[in-house]
Amino acid sequence: MKRAHYPIVATLILAGTATLAGAAEPAAEQTMIDRGRYIARIAGCNDCHTPNYATTGGEVPEQQWLTGDRLGWRGPWGTTYPSNLRLALSRLSEDEWVRNARTLSYRPPMPWFALRDMDETDLRAFYRFVRVLGPAGEPAPAYLPPGAQPQGMAIVFPAAGPH
Repeated sequence: MKRAHYPIVATLILAGTATLAGAAEPAAEQTMIDRGRYIARIAGCNDCHTPNYATTGGEVPEQQWLTGDRLGWRGPWGTTYPSNLRLALSRLSEDEWVRNARTLSYRPPMPWFALRDMDETDLRAFYRFVRVLGPAGEPAPAYLPPGAQPQGMAIVFPAAGPH
């Protein structure tokens, strides 16, 4: 090869490398999104945050996932409702989501300690999956303090007994 062709060859090699790197970015992002979808399935997120997910054995279309539920969870803490994660995460940056997952605690039955202990990459993957789903649905009903009667159905937890 003539010396005059070296700059052309080098440019072609660099352009090819940049193209491959650019192609890897969407593939890496899709891998994160797929990981987030997997986490939503196996971590139990859909069980509470997707209406009818548990009662249908997970046979709910993905476009309906994580929109919160009007079914309350009632116990000594009051009545809580599974939040609409699609609306909630649409208002947070990825870093805010990770920080909240690591530092906040929630009322039962939300297993906030599972979020706290989750690998950061998994938290980020879940966030990216939810963001790809996009905002949808309505906000969940507001928390009700102990003694307040929920308007709709609620699963009642027994008071904690002696250990």
